[in-house]
Amino acid sequence: MGDKPVKNMDEFAALSGISRPTISKYFNDPNSVRASTRQKIETALAGYDYRPNIYAINQNRRLTKNIGIVVPYLADPFFAEIARMLERRCFEAGFTPSVFSSHGETSNEKAILDTLRSIKPAGVLLAPLGRLSDITYLKDFCADVPTVLFDSNIEGVGAAFIGSDNRSFVSQTIEYMSRTGDAPCLFEMRNPANPNANKRRHAYVEMMKRLGLDPQIVAIDGTGWAFEEIGRQGALKLLRDNLLPTNSVLCSNDRLAIGFLSACHELGIKVGRDAGCTLRLASHDDHPYSRFTCPALTTAAHDYESVSSHAVETLFRLIDAGGKLKRREETLFAARLIMRASA
Repeated sequence: MGDKPVKNMDEFAALSGISRPTISKYFNDPNSVRASTRQKIETALAGYDYRPNIYAINQNRRLTKNIGIVVPYLADPFFAEIARMLERRCFEAGFTPSVFSSHGETSNEKAILDTLRSIKPAGVLLAPLGRLSDITYLKDFCADVPTVLFDSNIEGVGAAFIGSDNRSFVSQTIEYMSRTGDAPCLFEMRNPANPNANKRRHAYVEMMKRLGLDPQIVAIDGTGWAFEEIGRQGALKLLRDNLLPTNSVLCSNDRLAIGFLSACHELGIKVGRDAGCTLRLASHDDHPYSRFTCPALTTAAHDYESVSSHAVETLFRLIDAGGKLKRREETLFAARLIMRASA
């Protein structure tokens, strides 16, 4: 054994000059790679102190019933709800799901993928961080483990993506609010953590222009996943300084909207369509708590059932196909506008 310690397979791949998928393939079955490649790997092993997880090597993926479910932030009730539905469907099919949260951090997402790779799950349902993800890392992982993405799409990563059509979210809310009152401004984070926010901004601008209206984007500061507090602080500043360009506000997501409503309550501003109300507020997602805010949020709702069911069905089909589909699939489900008191 060599005297140069190596922490993991990725470091060994970088040092040896051999791709990680090829090394993984070798450890699963040395005879599955070319003789010259096998010799190169074994020479590198002799020079470095690296041995992979023996349990992971010996485990036969085709026989395991484990499914990994990875979300960016499990404390977000949206991700908790969809993870619950994915878990239930896996249990019903006789699989054992394990849920992981990357807590909005790249290093955690990579560590979770390393853990999953070591236990050789039958497949993984992954909601990636998006712009914070290490794309090369994700691609290498998906080359080893059958993976279906949900919620956030990254081109070329995973065998399939199942999610919501962000254009349908935004088009419905804008059409309704513009028809029944002032056209809405878009209330969003300047540097959003969730990549769906960028798609919603593009859809907002596109839809406003299509209706012959001027897009008005109100971007607030804030980083991370504490969206309610970020929304509250941003709204307090805008409302105190009278900086809102219109009395109709469309929030990028329900968690920001909950923070906005908190700021309105703090300042004594009434929200809704009733007499005496100053603002109308609508949003996107149908957050599990959105019906319990005061007033209840008008929102464009995810089709939780369809997204979770189709994601699991696609993963099972991918597993049955040996980990590969003929082409990468993308399936989007339209939103449904839910009318509540806030707008």
